Amino acid sequence: MFRSTSLRLAALYTAVFALSVVVLGAVTLFATRAALLDQFEARIESEAAALTQEFQTEGLEGVVQAVQERDRTPGALDYGLRGPHAEPLAGGLAATIAAPGWSTPLVPSHSGGQEPVRVLTTRLPGGHWLLVGDDEERIQAVDGAVLRGFGVAFIGVVVLGVLGGFALSRDVHRRLAAISGTAEAIIDGDLTRRVPMRGSDDDLNRLAGTINRMLDRIAQLMESLRQVSNDVAHDLRTPLTRLRQRLEMGLKTEAERGVAIEGALDDLDAILDTFAALLRIAQIEGGARRAGFRPTDLCAIARNVVEAFAPSAEDARRALTLDAPASVMVEGDPELLTQMLANLVENALRHTPPGARILVRTARLPEGPTVQVIDDGPGVSEAERERVFDRFHRLEASRSTPGSGLGLALVAAVARLHGAQANLRDAAPGLEARVTFAAT
Repeated sequence: MFRSTSLRLAALYTAVFALSVVVLGAVTLFATRAALLDQFEARIESEAAALTQEFQTEGLEGVVQAVQERDRTPGALDYGLRGPHAEPLAGGLAATIAAPGWSTPLVPSHSGGQEPVRVLTTRLPGGHWLLVGDDEERIQAVDGAVLRGFGVAFIGVVVLGVLGGFALSRDVHRRLAAISGTAEAIIDGDLTRRVPMRGSDDDLNRLAGTINRMLDRIAQLMESLRQVSNDVAHDLRTPLTRLRQRLEMGLKTEAERGVAIEGALDDLDAILDTFAALLRIAQIEGGARRAGFRPTDLCAIARNVVEAFAPSAEDARRALTLDAPASVMVEGDPELLTQMLANLVENALRHTPPGARILVRTARLPEGPTVQVIDDGPGVSEAERERVFDRFHRLEASRSTPGSGLGLALVAAVARLHGAQANLRDAAPGLEARVTFAAT
């Protein structure tokens, strides 16, 4: 019965609230009783003081007359006047005389039994005794009312706690069962299942949203893994087939052997470069390079990359220029950021015609620090701008050029590692590759 965590918590909170009611009831009862007792005794003390004053001014006869008058008044206190030898002189209070002060003796009641009476005994001049008291029936009535009120509250708290606990347990159990069912379905291979959202802003709904985002990411990774596997098999089939053909050619004649071996080595280097790029992307996506993060100036990196590619750009008849302010600082790995920008510049050089202009720009925009590589080449269609960041994805126009299709995939991996966003935009004409870092 108590295997449900929500039910155990509900039972615990019910017990805590019930105990709180008990403690509050006890404190209220004692406080109320003390206040009533103070008023009770104050009234008795006032009457005893008045009769003592009466004795001093009017003498014994005056006190006897005053006690008799008060004793006949409905709702009055109980009075008793005794002589030096405890003989009754006036009043009906039949309490035994004790030492002066407060006492609570049992006296005969109108019902024939005995009841406790709070009595103040005062010694008068001449050896007389004055007894003024009242029964505690009113205090006991208030005690009973307080106890009944808190008893009803206690029962209400327990009943509401139990009902609320069962309702909460059923609701939480139903929602946890939905999460568990989704997990079981995913274990069985249905990666499309998601935890149903309730629309509220409670903890379980936020947990469901977090789980769904995690499942979306897992599905993306699984799809990426499947796509990478297919792309690796497709892209490596051609160089491996060519490598085999060259090795077969090398077996025919001595003259062709050297050419075949040289070509085979080139093909093997291309294959090894592909696997090296894949391993580097996997390392970056695994977050292993975060240890190298430190304050880095994007402007300094841009200047170094432009200087490194300037000769290649000149040989390829492209105009490579730099637009960078004094400093644009980000937190990152300088080596990876250099590799990222180098890939973007190399991509622009490779896919623009002779005479094209390529601008490398760094800036601090309202959305955050950015680095841009802008060219006036043929650009990329809007439908292809997101796909070019996938591994091994190459445009049809680029199939005949060397490369593995991993350059922009590495750019995207480095950007994600740094919490940045990489995207392509229309430069009208040409293409703008922009990496935007989080604003600091």
